Amino acid sequence: MQEALLYKQLPHGRVRCHLCAHRCVIDKGHLGLCQVRENRGGTLYTLVYGRTISEAVDPVEKKPLYHFHPGSLAFSIATPGCNFRCTWCQNWEISQRPRVGDLLSGLQATPDKIAASARRQGCRSIAYTYTEPVVFFEYARDIAMAARREGLANIFVSNGYMTKETLDEARNWLDAANIDLKAFRDETYRRFAGARLQPVLDSLRRIRELGIWLEVTTLIIPGINDDDAELKALATFISRQLGPETPWHISRFFPCYRMQQTPPTSLETLQRAETIGREAGLVHIYQGNTGQEQDTVCSQCGLSLIDRRGFSVTAKRVRPDSTCPDCGAPLAGIGMAE
Repeated sequence: MQEALLYKQLPHGRVRCHLCAHRCVIDKGHLGLCQVRENRGGTLYTLVYGRTISEAVDPVEKKPLYHFHPGSLAFSIATPGCNFRCTWCQNWEISQRPRVGDLLSGLQATPDKIAASARRQGCRSIAYTYTEPVVFFEYARDIAMAARREGLANIFVSNGYMTKETLDEARNWLDAANIDLKAFRDETYRRFAGARLQPVLDSLRRIRELGIWLEVTTLIIPGINDDDAELKALATFISRQLGPETPWHISRFFPCYRMQQTPPTSLETLQRAETIGREAGLVHIYQGNTGQEQDTVCSQCGLSLIDRRGFSVTAKRVRPDSTCPDCGAPLAGIGMAE
Protein backbone atom coordinates (compact mmCIF):
# COMPACT_ATOMS: atom_id res chain seq x y z
CA MET A 1 0.00 0.00 0.00
CA GLN A 2 0.98 3.62 -0.46
CA GLU A 3 -0.50 6.75 1.02
CA ALA A 4 -2.84 8.49 -1.38
CA LEU A 5 -2.45 11.93 -2.85
CA LEU A 6 -5.03 14.71 -2.75
CA TYR A 7 -7.09 14.01 0.32
CA LYS A 8 -7.98 15.90 3.49
CA GLN A 9 -8.26 14.56 7.00
CA LEU A 10 -11.57 15.34 8.73
CA PRO A 11 -12.79 15.09 12.33
CA HIS A 12 -13.48 11.66 13.87
CA GLY A 13 -10.93 9.92 11.65
CA ARG A 14 -12.78 10.48 8.40
CA VAL A 15 -11.10 11.67 5.19
CA ARG A 16 -12.30 13.42 2.05
CA CYS A 17 -10.74 12.29 -1.23
CA HIS A 18 -10.15 15.09 -3.73
CA LEU A 19 -8.98 12.92 -6.60
CA CYS A 20 -12.23 12.63 -8.56
CA ALA A 21 -15.45 14.62 -8.64
CA HIS A 22 -17.25 12.21 -6.31
CA ARG A 23 -15.12 13.72 -3.50
CA CYS A 24 -15.93 10.75 -1.28
CA VAL A 25 -16.04 11.22 2.49
CA ILE A 26 -14.68 7.93 3.83
CA ASP A 27 -15.02 6.62 7.37
CA LYS A 28 -12.23 4.67 9.05
CA GLY A 29 -12.03 1.13 7.74
CA HIS A 30 -14.08 1.94 4.65
CA LEU A 31 -13.42 2.25 0.93
CA GLY A 32 -14.20 5.05 -1.49
CA LEU A 33 -16.74 4.59 -4.26
CA CYS A 34 -13.95 3.35 -6.56
CA GLN A 35 -13.26 0.49 -4.12
CA VAL A 36 -9.49 0.93 -4.42
CA ARG A 37 -8.84 3.69 -1.86
CA GLU A 38 -9.17 2.89 1.84
CA ASN A 39 -9.21 4.93 5.04
CA ARG A 40 -6.99 3.17 7.57
CA GLY A 41 -6.82 4.99 10.88
CA GLY A 42 -7.46 8.40 9.34
CA THR A 43 -4.93 7.96 6.52
CA LEU A 44 -6.08 7.35 2.96
CA TYR A 45 -4.23 4.64 1.05
CA THR A 46 -4.28 3.49 -2.55
CA LEU A 47 -4.65 -0.29 -2.76
CA VAL A 48 -3.55 -0.70 -6.39
CA TYR A 49 -0.17 1.03 -6.48
CA GLY A 50 2.19 -1.06 -8.61
CA ARG A 51 -0.48 -3.63 -9.40
CA THR A 52 -0.78 -3.84 -13.19
CA ILE A 53 -3.68 -5.99 -14.36
CA SER A 54 -3.32 -5.29 -18.08
CA GLU A 55 -0.30 -4.41 -20.17
CA ALA A 56 0.07 -4.22 -23.97
CA VAL A 57 1.76 -2.38 -26.81
CA ASP A 58 -0.88 -0.62 -28.93
CA PRO A 59 -0.91 1.76 -31.89
CA VAL A 60 -1.66 5.19 -30.44
CA GLU A 61 -4.62 5.30 -32.85
CA LYS A 62 -6.24 2.54 -30.79
CA LYS A 63 -6.56 4.81 -27.72
CA PRO A 64 -7.98 6.51 -29.88
CA LEU A 65 -5.63 9.43 -30.56
CA TYR A 66 -5.29 10.37 -34.22
CA HIS A 67 -3.54 13.72 -33.81
CA PHE A 68 -0.85 12.81 -31.26
CA HIS A 69 2.30 11.30 -32.79
CA PRO A 70 0.21 9.35 -35.35
CA GLY A 71 1.66 6.01 -36.34
CA SER A 72 3.58 5.60 -33.08
CA LEU A 73 3.23 2.93 -30.38
CA ALA A 74 1.82 3.42 -26.88
CA PHE A 75 2.67 1.17 -23.96
CA SER A 76 -0.76 0.66 -22.39
CA ILE A 77 -1.24 -0.24 -18.73
CA ALA A 78 -4.03 -0.45 -16.16
CA THR A 79 -4.74 -1.46 -12.59
CA PRO A 80 -8.12 -2.74 -11.33
CA GLY A 81 -10.89 -0.28 -10.52
CA CYS A 82 -13.09 2.53 -11.76
CA ASN A 83 -15.10 5.39 -10.28
CA PHE A 84 -17.96 4.75 -12.76
CA ARG A 85 -20.20 1.71 -13.11
CA CYS A 86 -21.26 2.00 -16.76
CA THR A 87 -23.73 -0.67 -17.80
CA TRP A 88 -22.08 -0.85 -21.24
CA CYS A 89 -18.47 -1.06 -19.99
CA GLN A 90 -16.24 -2.79 -22.54
CA ASN A 91 -13.55 -3.59 -19.96
CA TRP A 92 -15.82 -4.55 -17.07
CA GLU A 93 -13.79 -7.68 -16.24
CA ILE A 94 -10.99 -5.49 -14.91
CA SER A 95 -12.63 -2.12 -14.24
CA GLN A 96 -15.36 -3.60 -12.03
CA ARG A 97 -13.25 -6.36 -10.48
CA PRO A 98 -12.84 -4.64 -7.08
CA ARG A 99 -16.64 -4.52 -6.72
CA VAL A 100 -16.74 -8.31 -6.64
CA GLY A 101 -13.92 -8.57 -4.12
CA ASP A 102 -11.05 -9.48 -6.44
CA LEU A 103 -8.81 -6.50 -5.77
CA LEU A 104 -5.40 -8.11 -5.53
CA SER A 105 -5.16 -9.24 -9.13
CA GLY A 106 -2.27 -8.13 -11.27
CA LEU A 107 1.50 -8.21 -11.32
CA GLN A 108 3.80 -5.99 -9.30
CA ALA A 109 5.89 -3.63 -11.41
CA THR A 110 7.84 -0.54 -10.39
CA PRO A 111 7.44 2.74 -12.31
CA ASP A 112 11.04 2.51 -13.56
CA LYS A 113 10.41 -1.02 -14.84
CA ILE A 114 7.29 0.08 -16.73
CA ALA A 115 9.07 3.03 -18.34
CA ALA A 116 12.10 0.97 -19.31
CA SER A 117 9.88 -1.72 -20.82
CA ALA A 118 8.04 0.89 -22.88
CA ARG A 119 11.30 2.31 -24.21
CA ARG A 120 12.71 -1.15 -24.93
CA GLN A 121 9.65 -2.04 -27.02
CA GLY A 122 9.92 1.06 -29.18
CA CYS A 123 7.00 3.00 -27.72
CA ARG A 124 6.69 6.77 -28.07
CA SER A 125 4.34 7.09 -25.10
CA ILE A 126 2.74 5.38 -22.12
CA ALA A 127 -1.06 5.27 -22.03
CA TYR A 128 -2.94 4.86 -18.76
CA THR A 129 -6.05 3.18 -20.09
CA TYR A 130 -8.44 0.18 -20.13
CA THR A 131 -9.73 1.08 -16.63
CA GLU A 132 -9.89 4.62 -15.16
CA PRO A 133 -6.40 6.11 -14.65
CA VAL A 134 -7.60 8.59 -12.03
CA VAL A 135 -8.15 5.76 -9.53
CA PHE A 136 -4.49 4.73 -9.85
CA PHE A 137 -3.28 8.30 -10.03
CA GLU A 138 -0.31 7.91 -7.68
CA TYR A 139 1.07 5.00 -9.69
CA ALA A 140 0.40 6.80 -12.99
CA ARG A 141 2.19 9.91 -11.72
CA ASP A 142 5.31 8.01 -10.71
CA ILE A 143 5.38 6.08 -13.99
CA ALA A 144 4.88 9.33 -15.90
CA MET A 145 7.89 10.91 -14.21
CA ALA A 146 9.97 7.84 -15.03
CA ALA A 147 8.64 8.01 -18.60
CA ARG A 148 9.76 11.60 -18.92
CA ARG A 149 13.28 10.54 -17.91
CA GLU A 150 13.13 8.00 -20.75
CA GLY A 151 11.96 10.66 -23.21
CA LEU A 152 8.42 9.27 -23.43
CA ALA A 153 5.08 11.08 -23.48
CA ASN A 154 2.12 10.32 -21.20
CA ILE A 155 -1.53 9.77 -22.15
CA PHE A 156 -4.72 9.46 -20.11
CA VAL A 157 -7.69 7.61 -21.60
CA SER A 158 -10.28 8.67 -19.08
CA ASN A 159 -13.91 9.27 -18.26
CA GLY A 160 -12.95 12.82 -17.33
CA TYR A 161 -14.32 12.74 -13.78
CA MET A 162 -11.30 14.58 -12.39
CA THR A 163 -11.06 17.47 -10.01
CA LYS A 164 -9.23 20.69 -10.71
CA GLU A 165 -6.69 19.64 -8.08
CA THR A 166 -5.98 16.42 -9.97
CA LEU A 167 -5.49 18.16 -13.30
CA ASP A 168 -3.29 20.83 -11.75
CA GLU A 169 -1.12 18.06 -10.29
CA ALA A 170 -0.94 16.31 -13.66
CA ARG A 171 -0.26 19.36 -15.80
CA ASN A 172 3.54 19.00 -15.61
CA TRP A 173 3.68 15.43 -16.91
CA LEU A 174 0.46 14.68 -18.80
CA ASP A 175 0.84 15.32 -22.54
CA ALA A 176 -2.43 14.12 -24.06
CA ALA A 177 -5.85 12.81 -23.11
CA ASN A 178 -8.76 11.14 -24.78
CA ILE A 179 -11.86 11.85 -22.70
CA ASP A 180 -15.03 9.81 -23.03
CA LEU A 181 -17.96 12.21 -23.23
CA LYS A 182 -20.63 9.56 -22.80
CA ALA A 183 -23.72 11.69 -23.29
CA PHE A 184 -24.93 15.26 -22.99
CA ARG A 185 -27.69 14.68 -20.45
CA ASP A 186 -27.11 14.52 -16.73
CA GLU A 187 -29.84 11.91 -16.35
CA THR A 188 -27.91 9.52 -18.59
CA TYR A 189 -24.78 9.89 -16.48
CA ARG A 190 -26.71 9.39 -13.24
CA ARG A 191 -28.72 6.41 -14.45
CA PHE A 192 -26.10 4.46 -16.38
CA ALA A 193 -22.72 5.50 -14.91
CA GLY A 194 -23.44 6.63 -11.35
CA ALA A 195 -21.96 10.07 -12.02
CA ARG A 196 -22.86 13.56 -13.22
CA LEU A 197 -22.27 15.39 -16.50
CA GLN A 198 -21.03 18.78 -15.30
CA PRO A 199 -17.70 17.63 -13.78
CA VAL A 200 -16.80 16.00 -17.10
CA LEU A 201 -17.51 19.23 -18.99
CA ASP A 202 -15.43 21.15 -16.44
CA SER A 203 -12.53 18.72 -16.90
CA LEU A 204 -12.67 19.02 -20.67
CA ARG A 205 -12.42 22.80 -20.47
CA ARG A 206 -9.60 22.61 -17.90
CA ILE A 207 -7.58 20.13 -19.97
CA ARG A 208 -7.86 22.48 -22.93
CA GLU A 209 -6.82 25.48 -20.81
CA LEU A 210 -3.76 23.63 -19.52
CA GLY A 211 -2.50 22.96 -23.04
CA ILE A 212 -2.79 19.17 -22.78
CA TRP A 213 -3.62 17.74 -26.21
CA LEU A 214 -7.26 16.68 -26.17
CA GLU A 215 -9.42 14.32 -28.22
CA VAL A 216 -12.99 13.32 -27.34
CA THR A 217 -14.78 10.00 -27.79
CA THR A 218 -18.51 9.30 -27.69
CA LEU A 219 -19.83 5.75 -27.87
CA ILE A 220 -23.12 6.12 -29.74
CA ILE A 221 -25.66 3.77 -28.13
CA PRO A 222 -29.13 3.18 -29.64
CA GLY A 223 -31.87 4.66 -27.50
CA ILE A 224 -29.42 6.16 -25.00
CA ASN A 225 -27.57 9.08 -26.58
CA ASP A 226 -28.31 8.91 -30.31
CA ASP A 227 -31.11 11.41 -30.89
CA ASP A 228 -30.38 14.43 -33.06
CA ALA A 229 -30.93 17.07 -30.38
CA GLU A 230 -28.47 15.52 -27.95
CA LEU A 231 -25.84 14.88 -30.61
CA LYS A 232 -26.15 18.48 -31.80
CA ALA A 233 -25.76 19.84 -28.26
CA LEU A 234 -22.76 17.61 -27.59
CA ALA A 235 -21.01 18.46 -30.87
CA THR A 236 -21.71 22.16 -30.41
CA PHE A 237 -20.12 22.05 -26.95
CA ILE A 238 -16.96 20.50 -28.38
CA SER A 239 -16.79 22.96 -31.26
CA ARG A 240 -17.47 26.12 -29.25
CA GLN A 241 -15.92 25.28 -25.88
CA LEU A 242 -12.96 23.10 -26.91
CA GLY A 243 -12.37 24.28 -30.46
CA PRO A 244 -13.48 23.10 -33.92
CA GLU A 245 -10.12 21.37 -34.51
CA THR A 246 -10.72 19.05 -31.52
CA PRO A 247 -10.96 15.50 -32.91
CA TRP A 248 -14.27 13.78 -32.14
CA HIS A 249 -14.32 9.98 -32.24
CA ILE A 250 -17.83 8.58 -32.63
CA SER A 251 -17.73 4.87 -31.93
CA ARG A 252 -20.12 2.07 -32.80
CA PHE A 253 -21.67 0.21 -29.86
CA PHE A 254 -21.90 -3.57 -29.72
CA PRO A 255 -23.85 -5.50 -27.04
CA CYS A 256 -21.71 -5.80 -23.92
CA TYR A 257 -21.77 -6.35 -20.14
CA ARG A 258 -25.27 -5.48 -18.85
CA MET A 259 -26.58 -4.25 -22.20
CA GLN A 260 -26.62 -7.52 -24.12
CA GLN A 261 -30.13 -6.86 -25.44
CA THR A 262 -29.33 -3.47 -26.97
CA PRO A 263 -28.69 -3.72 -30.73
CA PRO A 264 -25.43 -2.55 -32.34
CA THR A 265 -25.26 1.00 -33.58
CA SER A 266 -26.07 1.21 -37.27
CA LEU A 267 -23.59 2.69 -39.70
CA GLU A 268 -26.37 5.08 -40.76
CA THR A 269 -26.54 6.42 -37.20
CA LEU A 270 -22.79 7.05 -37.15
CA GLN A 271 -23.02 8.87 -40.46
CA ARG A 272 -25.89 10.97 -39.11
CA ALA A 273 -23.78 11.83 -36.03
CA GLU A 274 -20.87 12.82 -38.26
CA THR A 275 -23.11 15.06 -40.34
CA ILE A 276 -24.42 16.73 -37.18
CA GLY A 277 -20.86 17.21 -35.94
CA ARG A 278 -19.75 18.85 -39.17
CA GLU A 279 -22.78 21.14 -39.13
CA ALA A 280 -21.70 22.15 -35.61
CA GLY A 281 -18.30 23.16 -37.01
CA LEU A 282 -16.09 20.18 -36.14
CA VAL A 283 -13.49 19.45 -38.82
CA HIS A 284 -11.93 16.19 -37.62
CA ILE A 285 -14.50 13.45 -36.99
CA TYR A 286 -13.62 9.76 -36.95
CA GLN A 287 -16.02 6.82 -36.96
CA GLY A 288 -14.81 3.96 -34.76
CA ASN A 289 -15.56 0.22 -34.55
CA THR A 290 -16.66 0.14 -38.18
CA GLY A 291 -13.82 -1.64 -39.97
CA GLN A 292 -13.60 1.29 -42.39
CA GLU A 293 -10.47 3.37 -43.02
CA GLN A 294 -10.29 6.68 -41.17
CA ASP A 295 -7.84 9.06 -42.79
CA THR A 296 -6.93 12.53 -41.56
CA VAL A 297 -7.70 15.15 -44.19
CA CYS A 298 -6.92 18.84 -44.55
CA SER A 299 -9.74 20.91 -43.11
CA GLN A 300 -9.36 23.46 -45.91
CA CYS A 301 -8.74 21.63 -49.18
CA GLY A 302 -9.65 18.03 -48.30
CA LEU A 303 -6.28 16.49 -49.19
CA SER A 304 -5.60 13.24 -47.32
CA LEU A 305 -2.70 14.08 -45.04
CA ILE A 306 -2.47 10.83 -43.05
CA ASP A 307 -3.62 7.56 -44.62
CA ARG A 308 -4.61 4.64 -42.38
CA ARG A 309 -5.42 0.99 -42.76
CA GLY A 310 -7.14 -0.07 -39.57
CA PHE A 311 -5.01 1.37 -36.78
CA SER A 312 -1.86 1.51 -38.94
CA VAL A 313 -0.59 4.67 -40.64
CA THR A 314 0.38 3.86 -44.23
CA ALA A 315 1.36 7.30 -45.55
CA LYS A 316 1.87 10.90 -44.42
CA ARG A 317 1.81 14.06 -46.51
CA VAL A 318 2.28 16.59 -43.73
CA ARG A 319 5.00 19.22 -43.98
CA PRO A 320 7.56 19.39 -41.14
CA ASP A 321 5.75 22.46 -39.79
CA SER A 322 2.48 20.44 -39.64
CA THR A 323 0.84 22.15 -42.60
CA CYS A 324 -0.86 20.88 -45.74
CA PRO A 325 1.55 20.62 -48.71
CA ASP A 326 -1.16 21.76 -51.13
CA CYS A 327 -2.84 24.74 -49.45
CA GLY A 328 -0.61 25.46 -46.45
CA ALA A 329 -3.40 25.13 -43.89
CA PRO A 330 -2.18 24.08 -40.40
CA LEU A 331 -3.03 20.62 -39.09
CA ALA A 332 -3.86 20.59 -35.38
CA GLY A 333 -2.03 18.08 -33.23
CA ILE A 334 1.35 17.07 -31.82
CA GLY A 335 4.03 15.23 -33.76
CA MET A 336 1.90 15.13 -36.88
CA ALA A 337 4.83 15.11 -39.32
CA GLU A 338 7.13 12.72 -37.43
